[in-house]
Amino acid sequence: MKIFIVIVLILAAAGGGWWYWNQNRVEEVKYQTGTVTRGDVTQVVTATGQLNPVLTVTVGSQISGNILKLYADYNSQVTANEVVAELDPAPYTAALHQAQANVAYAQAALELAQLTSNRKVELVKEHAAAQADLDTAVANLHQAQATLQIQQANLEIAQVNLDHCTIASPIKGMVILRSVDVGETVAASLNAPVLFTIANDLAKMQIDASVAEADVGQLLEGQVVNFTVDAYPYRTFHGTVKQVRNSPVTVQNVVTYDTVVSVSNEDLKLRPGMTANIGIVIAQRFNVLKIPNAALRFRPPDSPKKLVPVVPGTPPPGSAASRMRVKRDASHTIYVLPDGAAKPVPVPVHLGINDGIFTEVLDGLKDGDVVVDSILAPSSSAAGSPPPRRPF
Repeated sequence: MKIFIVIVLILAAAGGGWWYWNQNRVEEVKYQTGTVTRGDVTQVVTATGQLNPVLTVTVGSQISGNILKLYADYNSQVTANEVVAELDPAPYTAALHQAQANVAYAQAALELAQLTSNRKVELVKEHAAAQADLDTAVANLHQAQATLQIQQANLEIAQVNLDHCTIASPIKGMVILRSVDVGETVAASLNAPVLFTIANDLAKMQIDASVAEADVGQLLEGQVVNFTVDAYPYRTFHGTVKQVRNSPVTVQNVVTYDTVVSVSNEDLKLRPGMTANIGIVIAQRFNVLKIPNAALRFRPPDSPKKLVPVVPGTPPPGSAASRMRVKRDASHTIYVLPDGAAKPVPVPVHLGINDGIFTEVLDGLKDGDVVVDSILAPSSSAAGSPPPRRPF
């Protein structure tokens, strides 16, 4: 019996010691680190836009009628003053003939009024007619002259309408839209009907991009632009900023500005209407020290909450404006893990530009330094294992 009690006491002491040791054991903290390296850092402003021809002209009709012939179709190359469509001229030809007849009638009436006026002058001289008759004849002469002018103007209008039955392209370019078919009736009332849309030169295009107001202050004419389109996801196209327009566009309280990007399209791969994902190069540094952006966000659990001085007028850390803004000589605190050290050491640094992944380091670090990105969870905590059960 005594031996059994001794065995139980020994086991209880061993279990208590094991439990106490596990409860008070301090597990080693592991850190995820990155290395300070040299490389290129390019800061860009991102936006989306639509590819458009530099000059687009809509060809319409000033008169109403039936489409008799079409001489151009989609993707047709046309030259300036080339005939692209023809309306049925029959009604306007008849109107022209009627106007010509009206002019002839007015000329005959004018001749009769002129003869009557001359005769009345002679009769008044011989006192064979009253002065009132002469005045009436002169007035009729002037009225006949005015009527002839009116009919001549109507004749010109009829001739212009007949000429407008033949529709020509005002510019040299490519037809990108045809809105009518042969036999279709076009009605020119308040608005001229659109027959064709012609792009001047698809070898030179532009992107109309919407840039947020937080980034528009960094844009300058001539900046390099890199962009991609969904049709060619593995090809990067290039352009330059041509114009930053001052007209704001507000959609759901979001203010953007139209930025025009000039694009060369010599191989005609780009088509009007494509969506372009652009990156405007704001700043670029070559062969500079850089660190991962994750190192900027790391703070040990026992560190003060505020380690980065807040400069008045700067955007909040982590915001889009903060990521894209060029911040020269921005003071920051980075935690470095020296060789053999158990805890990271804070190091003040000055930062330059960033590209969303890496940030330029102006001073405070050297090539090869190990910076801390985050804390790796201990294996027991990460696995979520339950506490060990007591052996008794």
